[in-house]
Amino acid sequence: MAAERLVVVGGDAAGMSAASQARRLKGTGELEITAFERGHFTSYSACGIPYWVGGQVTERDDLIARTPEEHRARGIDLRTRTEVLELDLPGRRVRARNLDSGEESWTGWDKLVLATGARPVRPKLPGIGAHGVHGIQSLDDGQRLIGSLERTEGRRAVVVGAGYIGVEMAEALVHRGYEVTVLHRGPQPMATLDPDMGGLVHSAMNAMGIVTVSGAEVVKILEDEEGRARAVATASGEEYPADVVVLGIGVEPRTSLAREAGLPLGESGGLLTDLSMRVRGQEDVWAGGDCVEVLDLVAGRNRHIPLGTHANKHGQVIGSNVGGGYATFPGVVGTAVSKVCDLEIARTGLREKDALAAGLRFVTATIRSTNTAGYYPGAAEMTVKMLAERRTGRLLGVQIVGGAGSAKRVDVAAVALTAGMTVEQVVALDLGYAPPFSPVWDPVLVAARKAVSAVRAAGV
Repeated sequence: MAAERLVVVGGDAAGMSAASQARRLKGTGELEITAFERGHFTSYSACGIPYWVGGQVTERDDLIARTPEEHRARGIDLRTRTEVLELDLPGRRVRARNLDSGEESWTGWDKLVLATGARPVRPKLPGIGAHGVHGIQSLDDGQRLIGSLERTEGRRAVVVGAGYIGVEMAEALVHRGYEVTVLHRGPQPMATLDPDMGGLVHSAMNAMGIVTVSGAEVVKILEDEEGRARAVATASGEEYPADVVVLGIGVEPRTSLAREAGLPLGESGGLLTDLSMRVRGQEDVWAGGDCVEVLDLVAGRNRHIPLGTHANKHGQVIGSNVGGGYATFPGVVGTAVSKVCDLEIARTGLREKDALAAGLRFVTATIRSTNTAGYYPGAAEMTVKMLAERRTGRLLGVQIVGGAGSAKRVDVAAVALTAGMTVEQVVALDLGYAPPFSPVWDPVLVAARKAVSAVRAAGV
């Protein structure tokens, strides 16, 4: 009996996790695995790229969990620098091109995994293709940026966008000794937070010497005679000098192949799957990672939330199902953490605008506390904002901004959201306490207690 053929498109977290899990469950005689990756690297931490650029991680290869050679040694035919150009679903084959030789070939499959990831948003602006303008999503992107930083004589950087990528890259460039200006369209940086919490991030960035300009709509990248970026122009007529420009506007699902093949896409352009990560309407096609939309368990709708944690879980689920087992991915609550220098930033669940979009009536509670007992040496300020459903008191979301030890407290809220707990139930949680770790009342519990009062005051 011939071995089944599994083709994986994409060689990072979701794709190679799926391939590796399927290989663990089925031997080479039962399953042939071919994986295509358009870049040079596989199974790496994209989240670590800002810290490599900033110098906290000294070696690029420290970010690589498993090399192409290691995957091949485990019986996976991994083809790097090879881009899949076409999905022929009726014919059960893919057409791929070797980016170095230009050679094209077709490869047949019995089961197909799409893990094409996401790509940095590059707005169609004059000068966006100038030398020195960088989007950051892959190790190849990081390598190109570092090369540009090493070649550039000037020390002025402009970051366009102030989401997670923009804020983290701003910090990386500060560590590199650059004068950094961050331009963003919103009222405050970190649009993943409510504006009042984003304002705390704004103040901290300015205090660190990062010039943060709100309400700045970028309209053009100005170039010098050699085609290199020299400044960024905004709609207000301001020009911000730049020797390097980093795009931190965000990412979008890389799903052009899926779209051309007629596969179902959601509002954000991400692939739609069932709980087993099988593409809707397809028997033998799975998808995972940054190219898919996932169920938001709090809002009850699909969203595009590109994170490595999700991608690795998707891959495990896909690999288990392809390999003859059974697994599901139930959804997410939207948990994310980040930092800019000494300031930690975290969120989970819904922001105010998310709750409004979902048609929920809610109350909010914001408290200020410290990350340890106030008298303990090194105590740092910490702000917690909590959203709760008005009638039921169900926890809807938590945002945290503060010093060391603040961000990971969001995990308590993530568990509470997943369990569907009310803020009154959160108040009763038996959390660990000692002066070096928290006040007697942990800030999350203080916020929940205030949210309980807000729910009661609001009535029905």
